[in-house]
Amino acid sequence: MDPTSENIAAELARRHRAASRTVLGLIVAALLLSVVAFLSKNFLTQRNNPSVDIGVRITILILGLGSIAWRRTKFSSMRLQDIGALQGGLGLLLTLENTTVQIGFLGAGIALIGFVATLMTGNDLYTYWAAAISLVVLVYCYPTKSSWSRTVERFSETPPSN
Repeated sequence: MDPTSENIAAELARRHRAASRTVLGLIVAALLLSVVAFLSKNFLTQRNNPSVDIGVRITILILGLGSIAWRRTKFSSMRLQDIGALQGGLGLLLTLENTTVQIGFLGAGIALIGFVATLMTGNDLYTYWAAAISLVVLVYCYPTKSSWSRTVERFSETPPSN
């Protein structure tokens, strides 16, 4: 291994660990919101609000489908190939980490919207199904180190050997 690939391997480990911890933290946060909603359901007053119901459902649907579209767009082969050619392996790792964290925050936003709807309406089911959708998004975006290393190997421009 040349020093450049050692730097990239170290950076891969560091960025993957950071992204993994962020996504795991957001998973725990979504689960904690469900626990808080469960524990507080006796203290909330039930208020039926059809406009909040429709608004929350549409917002969560858009964020859930948007997170899938965002990931597919950011991780498209042509885009990663261009980033690898222009910025090399470090640029690819930065893109992988940023996109993973962005999608993770979209997933956490879904859980938070459900929790806010629970506080507004007193119906704890908003938090439960929003947390379930959030967990699907967060598991979908969870980074695997092997896929990141394959992506860097495939798309990064290696310096010519003498």
